[in-house]
Amino acid sequence: MGIVAGLDSSSAFTRIVVCDTDTGAVLRQGYAPHPVEAKATEADPQVWLLSLGEAAAGGLLEGVQAIGVCAQQHGMIPLDGQGSPVRPALLGNDKRAQVSAADLIDALGGRQPWAEAVGSVPQAPQPVAKLRWLARNEPEAAQRTAMVMQPHDWLVWQLLGRPARRTTDRGAASGTGYWSAATGTYRPDLVELALGHPAALPEVLGPSDAAGTTPEGLLISAGTGETMAAAFGLGVGVGDAVVSLGASGSVMAVHHEALVDSSGLITSFADATGMHLPVVHTLNAVRALRGTAELLGTDLDGLSELALKSSPGAYGLVLLPYLEGERTPQLPHTAGTLSGLRRESMKPEHLARAAFEGMLCSLADALDVLRGRGVEVRRVFLLGAAAELPAVQAAAPAIFGTPVVVPQPAEYAALGAARQAAWALGVSQGALSPHTPPAWQGAAVQVFEPGEELPMGQAVRQQYAATRDQIHPGAFDS
Repeated sequence: MGIVAGLDSSSAFTRIVVCDTDTGAVLRQGYAPHPVEAKATEADPQVWLLSLGEAAAGGLLEGVQAIGVCAQQHGMIPLDGQGSPVRPALLGNDKRAQVSAADLIDALGGRQPWAEAVGSVPQAPQPVAKLRWLARNEPEAAQRTAMVMQPHDWLVWQLLGRPARRTTDRGAASGTGYWSAATGTYRPDLVELALGHPAALPEVLGPSDAAGTTPEGLLISAGTGETMAAAFGLGVGVGDAVVSLGASGSVMAVHHEALVDSSGLITSFADATGMHLPVVHTLNAVRALRGTAELLGTDLDGLSELALKSSPGAYGLVLLPYLEGERTPQLPHTAGTLSGLRRESMKPEHLARAAFEGMLCSLADALDVLRGRGVEVRRVFLLGAAAELPAVQAAAPAIFGTPVVVPQPAEYAALGAARQAAWALGVSQGALSPHTPPAWQGAAVQVFEPGEELPMGQAVRQQYAATRDQIHPGAFDS
């Protein structure tokens, strides 16, 4: 038996799990918050190291043979020729690069050339857009930028003692906007287009590769982004989709190839196993539930109880939950719509039901974007606290048209990082194939089947789609 650790440096905290290499059983855990404001859009990377040290205190890593690192995605750290940051890191929630993203789209000749080049169309969170923003708004810092890293890359480099070789993995690289998951290569010309001059980029490692060994003899695996690590920790495979219920929503699925999508709806990520993770985002998910709960003077649990007093279809009430505009479909300047008001539908329980159905139908639209490109979806994993709500569990299987899997809450990103560490360790010892990850026990789950409710769920989808197409005709034509 060996021992490995997975480290998840998220936007707000560092979580470490120490696991048995053979089974994945969690032996001990560590946690520390980042000493930064929760909604900060910039950070000194050193705070991530401070948090890491605090999380690992008390001998947490004693006996550990290998460490995997995952971290918040879309952060961008511009470094000078000596490897020092030229300014604080720009984080994924920084929206200042929206205009810069649009500039880049125009500079390359539109969405199609970008989709063909790197599998995604520039968005404000991506490092490529942040580089353009830096060049336009902080030209002195941009001129000093000799290398670009992301949070996971930088943490691995620090753990290894800042060697000359700097690395990343295909999962993290696929979110930059200048690496193609389809070809497995960088587009340095796009870095130069954004920054105004060339910059060095980390070497992209394979899923089971090691980034190196620390001065203390610990093997460090390639690492990856949080999204890819969570998928690896869950153990999802081809035929599985993962729906994340946050304030906004995301739908991703394991697929055998990268998808080129000029509409910009699909972001073509690579995963942590050698496969691909096409992702579709919505701007509105649980925020629609919270807004409805506030309107009705209750909380999410109360809203769920109310919704279950109604029936599928909410007596004809339909909520299009585009409260912050919407990304899928692309309706950035629209607002939400409540349709179908009749005397018999004007009751709190029907509005509550319409909120849940509207959120789930919107996410089902995102699922259909992937299905329309040939992605197989046999079951759906639901993540997020809202996945525990009875109204979600009751309605989701019939609306999605698949069994719905609700995993037990766990630190899946950190677990995925640990599993990657066990893989790299096993390969280095000759005990594992570089093409087959360790077969850890899967997540403990509840499974909800569509059952006899499937026809009703299809009717709810049809009612929602009719309303959507009447109010926003052609929204999905692209």
